[in-house]
Amino acid sequence: MVQGKNQTMVDRCMAHNFWTWSKQKEIQPIPVERAEGVYFWDFEGKRYLDFNSMVMCSNIGHNNRHVIDAICHQAQTLTFAGPHMATESRVNLLEKLCEVVPQGLNKFLFTMGGADANENAIKIARAVTGKHKILARYRSYHGASHGSVALSGDLRRVSWEPNVMGGVVHFPATYRYRDDLLPNAMRASDEDYAACHLEYLERLIRYEGADSIAGIFLEAVTGTNGILIPPDGYLQGIRELCDRYGMLMIVDEVMTGFGRTGAWFAVDHWQVKPDIITMAKGLTSAYAPLGAVAMREEIAAYFDHRKFDSGLTYNGHPISFAAALANIEVLQNENLIEHAQGMQALMLEQFGILKESHHSVGDVRGIGLFGAIELMKDKKSGIPLGEYGKTPTILNQLQEFTLSKGLFHYTHDNLILVIPPLIISEAELKEGISILDEALKIIDATL
Repeated sequence: MVQGKNQTMVDRCMAHNFWTWSKQKEIQPIPVERAEGVYFWDFEGKRYLDFNSMVMCSNIGHNNRHVIDAICHQAQTLTFAGPHMATESRVNLLEKLCEVVPQGLNKFLFTMGGADANENAIKIARAVTGKHKILARYRSYHGASHGSVALSGDLRRVSWEPNVMGGVVHFPATYRYRDDLLPNAMRASDEDYAACHLEYLERLIRYEGADSIAGIFLEAVTGTNGILIPPDGYLQGIRELCDRYGMLMIVDEVMTGFGRTGAWFAVDHWQVKPDIITMAKGLTSAYAPLGAVAMREEIAAYFDHRKFDSGLTYNGHPISFAAALANIEVLQNENLIEHAQGMQALMLEQFGILKESHHSVGDVRGIGLFGAIELMKDKKSGIPLGEYGKTPTILNQLQEFTLSKGLFHYTHDNLILVIPPLIISEAELKEGISILDEALKIIDATL
């Protein structure tokens, strides 16, 4: 029997590749030959609508000619320069970043991705403050490296304990639909809800000892663990606690940065300026690997005459810099931040229809083009469709169905995430949600 092109490609990869986040003999890779705009195609010509921006990173969509041309031009001029070399591609990106990050964060350490950006942010915070502990939230995810997975507040860290980085203390996230601290959080005002969490956090600071805590490390909007949007006053309150107790406020914007939430950075919605911001993913829209740590000048000044004992071989890669600069230009010139902000209303409207139509949909939420549909076994009793930390079989079946219909999206625990490229049109967004609507009818019937 002659195999199809898709299966041939999968078999060749399965023969030698070691897959992440997977049982090696049970993974079913998706064959991908090419991509354009908000779609990608397999080797047999089937088209898929990308409702996850590949890995929550292809913010400007696929195969953008401006970015590709910039990469090609850079490759013909200077393909690589060492970490301690001053290049035109580096300075051009540095100056462009100063246009879009919160004012005052004008020093940048480059890395190759989000996890190592978070690792270096920890090193910097501990060195500058002379303190060791980091407070981070449950239900967070900050990366899979030694330090970043220790920061992460979901169960992905447990596989590697106790050998992960020490000194991390976790506290509850703001999760209005099923909150750990306030059972009636859905009915509480933003002021009362924020106050509840901030009072708990301040008690924790006192119990742990403020003089031992280097900083508070958090996603401004929790990403893969549910698109958990903080109430007004919460981030402002964390900023105030950090100022009061001499801690650094470190915000992971790896997933939320560069327009994902309808602002350049999620903290912009609440007009909060952290001491350190980490970024990756949308920094280049995944056209090349790159991460960065943005920090206040006073923090960087600590190392003016002290050696920063850390580094990366590809810390100054010109091709990644060129991709990032061109990517930011696309975001600016095509008004994609404003487009994402405008699409929020349509996404939430469509989510609301799903919630009304399906008894398996317990809650829906989103900001910009960063959305989540939370599924329940029983909406009235509040029992989630799957156990925390385990994606239920029925959601795997749902994903098989949606793939068969040409929709690619991400599921996690009892969540369906909707994170399309920022260039998506109203018709394309409705196309994807109509497929999810069809899939949710199957879940309703099964339940």
